[in-house]
Order: sequence, then structure tokens, then C-alpha cells
Amino acid sequence: MHVVIIGGGPAGVSAALYARRSGAEVTVVAKDGGSLACAEKIENYYGVGSPISGAELLRRGAAGARRLGVAFHADEVVDIQPQFEDGGFIVEGVSRTYTADTIVLATGARHSSFTVPGIKEFEGHGVSYCAVCDAFFYRGKRIAVIGAGAYALHEVQILLPHAAEITLLTNGAELKADFPDRTVLDTRKIHSIAGEGRAQQIIFTEGAQMDVDGVFLAVGVAGSTELARKLGVLLDHDNIVVDAHMETNIPGVYAAGDCTGGLLQVVKAAYEGAQAGLSLVQRKTR
Repeated sequence: MHVVIIGGGPAGVSAALYARRSGAEVTVVAKDGGSLACAEKIENYYGVGSPISGAELLRRGAAGARRLGVAFHADEVVDIQPQFEDGGFIVEGVSRTYTADTIVLATGARHSSFTVPGIKEFEGHGVSYCAVCDAFFYRGKRIAVIGAGAYALHEVQILLPHAAEITLLTNGAELKADFPDRTVLDTRKIHSIAGEGRAQQIIFTEGAQMDVDGVFLAVGVAGSTELARKLGVLLDHDNIVVDAHMETNIPGVYAAGDCTGGLLQVVKAAYEGAQAGLSLVQRKTR
């Protein structure tokens, strides 16, 4: 069994440790250490005799997992798709593509997101989070993609063969990727999304508006919530819904840590990661 764990924090590395010790081949894919890497001091965690930095706690956790044979890749995951014929999943990173029999989403909670009037109102009615899922429905249409980095670039590349016109709306953010020439760039700040029954206009803060047939959100890095949406995983607001085994409603997809809600602490993340790592190996016997 090959397990790909997305996220290199306490939840992801704990899942890696337990899955590896149970005999699985494990790959951890993480762009960085997440919010824990920025923590100045950790002193309320079992076994820590004196305060240490979050970065040091991450380093120790990864070192233990590497010792057991867990592979680590510094990469940004932009998409996950199921392999319907053979089972398993294709995990697409910026640097390479990974295959997995089972995946664990462990990239933490959404600490920031793009929210303006119209986003929630038009979800599923012109506002989409998944180009692979919905590009077909926008053939020959005018599409806006909101974002400025590798995640947005991935969505634009998926949409280009289908759309008549794609406008990249950076909402004032600096570009962090090279976009195709066919992409129209617009850096204006967004005030809201408007329409009658579905998304039809982007309203900018200075009052101007742009007509659209669809809006795709790809702001920042694709976290656990965004990747879960692409897979059809059930969410409770922005929290991933899991059972007692940390498995989602999609067989073979697990989640652990801050992305499942509740207590946003290292101890909770480590527990859930351990439960996910054990459960995914034992899944076939349940």
C-alpha cells in the first residue's frame, strides 16, 4: 500500500509514522511547516521539558519519520483526482505527480480565505472551486479565475481548452506564477459578485463591473478544504467531516488535524494523525 500524506505538520507526520510502522510505503508532500513553523515557543506538549520553537518540534518529528523510511517531498499540491479504473488517486504537485492507494489530508485549517458578498450565495451557481470538475460546463464562456499563484495557474490551464475567455483576477495580489498569454490579467480589488440566480458580474471596489459566466476560486495555496471539495468530501462549513477512523465519506480519503475542526492544538493533531495512520492500513480488515 502506498500512502500519500498532504501536510508535514504534527497530524501529517504522525499519520506517516503510524502508517509506516504498520507496513505501508509513505510519502509526505508539504510545501512548508505551516503555522507551527512560525510558533516561537511550544511548552504545553507532553515530553517537552523546556520551551522549544515550533520549527524545532517539526524538525524532530520529521527526523523520526525519515528514520523509519518515510519519504518527504517539498512540493505544493494543486489537485487530487481518483483513478476510477484502477482505484487509488493521482496527486498533482507543482514539481511532480504522485500516485497513492490512500491519501491523508493534513494541511491544517484555513486561516485566510477570499470572502466577498456573492461567494457563498452563488456556490454551485456560477462560483466553483474545481476546474477539473466543472470546466466542461463552461465551454465557450467567459470565466474569471481569482488567484495569483501556482494553484490559480493550474485551474487556468485546465480551463483554457474550454473557455472563450479567461480573466485572472489577482485582487491586488502580486503574481507568483507565469500565466499563459491567453489569460487576461486584471489586478483591481474585488468588492462583490452579483447576478440574478447565478454569478453574472464581478463588481470592483471603484464601482466598475465585468460580466462573467463563471467564477473559479483559487486563492493562495490549495489547502485541505479546497482539495476536499475537489474530491466531493463532505464539509461542515470549512471543516472536513470524518468518522471515528478519521476517514471521510470518500473511501480511501482520510483527514487529520486542524482541518477537521475542534481543538487547534498539536496534541489533538498528533492523535488524529496516529488514528488515521493506523486506520488506513487496517481498513481492508474492517
